[in-house]
Amino acid sequence: MSLTEDELRAAIARELPGVRADLERLVRIPGIAFDGFDHSHVERSAEAVAELLRGCGLEVQIVRAGAGHPAVIGRRPAPPGAPTVLLYAHHDVQPAGDPALWTSDPFEPVERDGRLYGRGAADDKAGVMAHVAALRAFGDELPVGVVLFIEGEEEYGSDSLDELVQTHKELLRSDVIVIADSGNWDIGVPALTTSLRGLVNCFVEVSTLENAVHSGMFGGPVPDALTVLSRLISTLHDEDGEVAVDGLIGREGATVDYPEDRLRHEAGVLDGVKLLGSGRLTDRIWTKPSIAVLGIDAPRTSEAANALVPKAKAKLSVRLAPGDDAVSAYAAVRAHLEKYVPWGAHVEVTLESGGAPCVIDATGPAFDAARAAFTTAWDGVAPVDMGVGGSIPFIATFQELFPQAAILVTGVEDPYAGAHGPDESLHLGEFARVCLAEALLLRNVAELER
Repeated sequence: MSLTEDELRAAIARELPGVRADLERLVRIPGIAFDGFDHSHVERSAEAVAELLRGCGLEVQIVRAGAGHPAVIGRRPAPPGAPTVLLYAHHDVQPAGDPALWTSDPFEPVERDGRLYGRGAADDKAGVMAHVAALRAFGDELPVGVVLFIEGEEEYGSDSLDELVQTHKELLRSDVIVIADSGNWDIGVPALTTSLRGLVNCFVEVSTLENAVHSGMFGGPVPDALTVLSRLISTLHDEDGEVAVDGLIGREGATVDYPEDRLRHEAGVLDGVKLLGSGRLTDRIWTKPSIAVLGIDAPRTSEAANALVPKAKAKLSVRLAPGDDAVSAYAAVRAHLEKYVPWGAHVEVTLESGGAPCVIDATGPAFDAARAAFTTAWDGVAPVDMGVGGSIPFIATFQELFPQAAILVTGVEDPYAGAHGPDESLHLGEFARVCLAEALLLRNVAELER
């Protein structure tokens, strides 16, 4: 017989101090898969995760595909007649950026006002440790089979993930998939993520001259590349800030709204700065496309000569609404940029990466089990079904390879977690609820099957 609710509550409370200590050890490892960083730390991170999973009684292997970064797979077979649940998280993290923007060392976890600060404390090492906490709570009485799949390059784009999943498809096959890489609606309000936008990252480079020339001798009739690039980028939105690229799909239909004052506070929008677009804020973030300029290659102002710049390059991030397709979306963006480049300048558009959006049909017994678990863990507060403006493209891979599995997208973040930015943090009270909810979910899934 599986553990009761009271027994699981007591077990999670017992395990949380050790779980937090192990989380802090993971945060101290700067496992960044981006080019230019010391990838030995990604290896260290994978080894640390493997050790944690072995401590839970799992058969563990560290795997990779080609030149990809290491993922960890741990498996514990199901008891007779019980289902198997795949638990996903990732152990790699985003670069910390400028350390001066952090209140404390990004790779030395520090608690302040009930939050644990550090890069990866929320995204997604807390997801790893939520899985570990649930397994430790059950000990030898785990009522389901589990497969833990802890990826090592999610923040870098999951380039080798499709090959990894295909290679280990039979090992990963499961009845329920829990992806702990999203967030909750608010502190005290849990959520299930039911849609995510897709992603196209691309570069646009414009050229006007063979080389830089004197801005006084030739400025006026001769266009410089930075001015061309600026005008071209400005065509991507209309006067109200709506995306102006023909061919990108968008729709309305969010069931909850995002209060403007909350969004402005959470995003840190300066006083007087207007929000872009129209309609519900949740539609603008969840079900409509967006385009942002992530960076521009150009001379630094402190080093700029009095010369016309011959080439300029920008990186664009295009988020795709559910229902769109990365291939057609990139084609639409490229066609727009080629059409609107001004003054006959030369333009080259290249794709960096793309990922599919997804919509999850959050109905059925597994979702009922999850909602019951969340409601219990949050003391009677039922979870919200929400969309996410960000992207987890590999969910579409799981949907394709395991069409019979229920995919539950959960997470440990809250609106104040600051993932990807300075002072990323984890709300420790919410983390305790996440750990309890996952343990209850595993119990509920086992009961449904029985």
